[in-house]
Amino acid sequence: MTTLMSQDRLERLSTTATRAETPNGAGRLVWHEWGSGKPLLLLHGGAGSWRHWARNIEHLARHRHILVPDLPGLGESDLPTPGTDLWGLAAIIAAGIQARLGAGARYDLIGFSFGSIIAGHIAACFGAGLDTLTILGAGALGLPRNPVPLVPVRDRQGEARIAAHRDNLARLMIADPARIDAEALAIQAWNSDHARYRSRNVVAPDSLREALQAVHVPLSVIYGEHDAIVVPYMADRIDFFRARGTEPLIIPGAGHWVAFEAAEAVNNALTA
Repeated sequence: MTTLMSQDRLERLSTTATRAETPNGAGRLVWHEWGSGKPLLLLHGGAGSWRHWARNIEHLARHRHILVPDLPGLGESDLPTPGTDLWGLAAIIAAGIQARLGAGARYDLIGFSFGSIIAGHIAACFGAGLDTLTILGAGALGLPRNPVPLVPVRDRQGEARIAAHRDNLARLMIADPARIDAEALAIQAWNSDHARYRSRNVVAPDSLREALQAVHVPLSVIYGEHDAIVVPYMADRIDFFRARGTEPLIIPGAGHWVAFEAAEAVNNALTA
């Protein structure tokens, strides 16, 4: 039943989306959109795609126009021009936002992991029309973190490849191994197969910290209690954001991919 539900949801989201393209250097940035109302932009994580938001889109689209680009070199989007830095990536997304929404449109922006770093750069320098910024599982704050080694996947096939995806989800993305279901594995496998861009090559340890200094819209912050890129240094993140006037929301029992693992709690927080 779980497998069937996950396949139904991903297929339903794929078939009901409005697909659009905006420029990305000499290539294209691919967007998927749902719903109507005030625009809400969702930016996915590294080695991801719009599928990182699979358990959130339908809930949020009840009252909002949801726009989710596949970030450059990920999902269906083409690679950026060689040498493009974080500000350049943010400029590509910001230009796409203006192309999709039109000049002067008001919108809200949410980013997860690598997407939170891009979102911070958009808010810092390209934020015309932006009302609020929300970041989930944010790194690159210049704070301590432990490395999370992952299992190589591309040289494996069949059950060994599935096992590697499961292992990587448990190491980095999902705190409770029992929650690594068929849907999580399907999303992880599709994203991994389509990822051609290594976000770590453009992210410095304090990239988001620097960008946030220039952000002047209301900021909300969400972490899973057991986020692998944060534990055991969650207190440092809480203190960092409190000093900037934001009280982070910590979702009990969840890991880095908090919007998936604790979808109901995150959906309620985002709509609140």
